[in-house]
Amino acid sequence: MEKDRLALLSEEIVLQKLVANESLQRSKSLLTESGIVYTHYKREAEKCIAQVETCEDARERAEAELREELKVTALWEQRAREFGWSDSGKKRVQ
Repeated sequence: MEKDRLALLSEEIVLQKLVANESLQRSKSLLTESGIVYTHYKREAEKCIAQVETCEDARERAEAELREELKVTALWEQRAREFGWSDSGKKRVQ
């Protein structure tokens, strides 16, 4: 009887080790996969940030160019008015 009980306990310990090892292997696999996913999303975020910065730079340049264009337009309009030009009720650029 004692041998049967020891055999059952020994078998149970072996099974518990197998379950623990499988669980550990699954955890390691999930950890590796999560690291890969993290790296992927980090790279995507870095690309996105770079593109946003590029877009912001372009927007700032476009705004500066527009301001300069409006200044030049106003100057030409002023000169035209000095020579007698009238816009006949159209909205003036400011």
